[in-house]
Amino acid sequence: MDGFIDRTCAGVTELRVHGVSGTPPAGVLNHPHPRLVAGDGTTGFYRRWWTGGRPTGEHPDVPGVRRREAYAWGNLTSGGRTIALWLLLLPFSLANLSYFMLPRPAGGTRLRHATEAAQRLFALLLTGTLVGAVTRAAVDLVGWQCTAAGRACTLAMAPGWVRWLGTLWGAEPSKRLAVTALVPLLLVVLLWWLARRTWRRDENTPAPPGAAPGGVLLARPRLWRGGAPVWRLRVVHVAFSLASIGVAVSAPFAETFPGLALTVANAGVQLAAAVLAALPWTARRVDPRSGPRAPRWLTPSVHSLRVAAPLVFLATVGAALAGLPAGSAGTTLWQLPGVGIGTFQYALTLALGLFILVSTCLLARLDRQQARRTAPDRLAEPAATDKPDKPDKPTEPAEPEGREGPEGREAVAGERPAMGGVAAWVVLMIAAGGANVLALGVLFCTAAFFGVPAMTGGPRSPGRRLFLDDPVWWTAALVPLLVLGLAAVAVVLWLIRRAEARRLAPELKPYYLERDDAEAVARTWALASLTDRAGLVLGVLTGIGVAGSAAVGTIHQLRLFTPDGGLAGRAASIGGWALAAVISGLALLGRRTYRDPRLRRTIGVLWDVSTFWPRAIHPLAPPCYTERVVPELTARIGTLAATERDQVVLSGHSQGSVIAAAVVLQLDPALRGRVRMLTHGSPLRRLYAPFFPAYFGEPGPRAVREAVTWCNLYRLSDPIGGAVFRRVDPLAGGRRDAVDRFCWDPPRPGPGEPLPETRWHADYWLEPSYGEALNHLVTVKPAA
Repeated sequence: MDGFIDRTCAGVTELRVHGVSGTPPAGVLNHPHPRLVAGDGTTGFYRRWWTGGRPTGEHPDVPGVRRREAYAWGNLTSGGRTIALWLLLLPFSLANLSYFMLPRPAGGTRLRHATEAAQRLFALLLTGTLVGAVTRAAVDLVGWQCTAAGRACTLAMAPGWVRWLGTLWGAEPSKRLAVTALVPLLLVVLLWWLARRTWRRDENTPAPPGAAPGGVLLARPRLWRGGAPVWRLRVVHVAFSLASIGVAVSAPFAETFPGLALTVANAGVQLAAAVLAALPWTARRVDPRSGPRAPRWLTPSVHSLRVAAPLVFLATVGAALAGLPAGSAGTTLWQLPGVGIGTFQYALTLALGLFILVSTCLLARLDRQQARRTAPDRLAEPAATDKPDKPDKPTEPAEPEGREGPEGREAVAGERPAMGGVAAWVVLMIAAGGANVLALGVLFCTAAFFGVPAMTGGPRSPGRRLFLDDPVWWTAALVPLLVLGLAAVAVVLWLIRRAEARRLAPELKPYYLERDDAEAVARTWALASLTDRAGLVLGVLTGIGVAGSAAVGTIHQLRLFTPDGGLAGRAASIGGWALAAVISGLALLGRRTYRDPRLRRTIGVLWDVSTFWPRAIHPLAPPCYTERVVPELTARIGTLAATERDQVVLSGHSQGSVIAAAVVLQLDPALRGRVRMLTHGSPLRRLYAPFFPAYFGEPGPRAVREAVTWCNLYRLSDPIGGAVFRRVDPLAGGRRDAVDRFCWDPPRPGPGEPLPETRWHADYWLEPSYGEALNHLVTVKPAA
């Protein structure tokens, strides 16, 4: 195989990188017989292969002259069956996304470091939320409540695999807690195993020598080298989770010396984990060639925590199995003490959320001020082609008149961060909301399976009731409110789409020769433009959730009233059953995902987008595929363009264009002159620039354009991709920016022909303009 590769690397290579959903190599190559020429079954490089005879068709592979190659990376996010378990880890992925959305002005370094520390602590609380939910479901609802003497799990109708706990130790709660603590322990072990397995596979991929450190953030090699910091963060999160389980087992017996000592020991582990999470060096990535080294005490401290956490947990479980005295409270409490949402936990979460909001607003303000001071003079120049002339009977595709609409909004969105620069806080709040939905769903499902979910303060005889504290019910009461908010947003978006279609239809009439097809195309383009409202949708829903959470939190802390009657009680009951239905639906979806490869590829779209970024603050999230993809593509380009006679056209579709932009900035400067970049359906400016301005704002795409010769194809029917640059480049002789090329979709039909099918976000490789752009890139000389 290696010999085959070496003999055919000379000449021009069109290296295609697919986007989301893991397009098979046959589809990327547009050829039925792909052959693996490098890599393995997880990530590999494929070429067209003819079983016999001479290659035919447009641009056949000719050794030493020209060839087409595809890089398939989709199996990293949709290939394995463990992707079914990733559905529960979405809040962790969103936490990592929030880190990279944070503004990074040059003058706010200390404030940014403090904000990042708060984000890491918030991520630690997200882990505690999910592990704590399983702990409460197993240790509280089953171990303390359900299996106590006379409670629901001791009745004849209870499952035998849990009834034995009440039969043997109905009056010995510590032993029941020790056994049920094994359930959250299994969850922690599973999270650790998944994170460690993917860490060894992806984040330790060796990177070839490339660009020197410095320049724009996306060009820094340390971004894709997270082996050591991800390991340290994983130890911190696992230790914190083990200690949280230990506290749940020992805290009910803290009135006695053994219980108090074990509780303090577990709390000490949690405190040590929180301190390490807040320290900047724990998660800091450094360049191996020039980056500063971590303090000598850091690694021994992490190893000490790695050993102490399981030892303290084992001591706690062992003491509980031996029997801990219950103290004065004994078994008279219906609900396990010390595991609910206490005042301290509520205050800590509120303080972190408020601090991140305020600091993010300050960082966004500093970023705007810095951008105004450093804005180039060219932004003040009028864009000569902002409103191109529209021919009455165009013979060549032209931009519709007054395209200040979708194209203009893309450019503005790229220059203005989404949601005023506070997208990092909004996404972190969405992560918290998702974690709480999963957590409460687990509690309601468990309570409904073993008994009847009930509010505290009920009748003196609990019977089959399993009690959940008031904050759980208050949070469930927010679910109907969020559903109503989502419905209202959907109506507003529908009205916006209708108004945009009415505005576009007259502008499209001349191109479509005054046919009625213009109205259908206008509706298509208007629907695609709704992507530009993503920030509005997220902001409104987050505002509803945060305002509602603050309101119910205040009501609970001040004990104004309880959600056990009236409208609040009905909303809480509806929300509780809705949360249980969500968990049941996720379980069914996970089961189908485990068995169905096609569904895994569909679900993998979510991870294609969210796991582009490294695990910067949450190590238990699904793995970052770019920490493997970027080094592999960089090394492959170095092989294909080894001599001055070689040339590589890196062609990226959709998410593949984002990968391509990251790759070219990692290339050695001497190699960039032999590389061209062709992107299509690219979300670089439309989605990545507004949500990740520090990485894909104005300096990022400009650095890519300066590094390699670049062409970008886009359509206005595409809901994902768009133009990367809009303003006039003075070097282009008054023409539009040389990078972007507009593609009509659907194209104008001929006389008597029906309107062609709209391609939306797909099949850019089949566009005539794709072949034209490819030929142009192959023949054009690189910029000096």
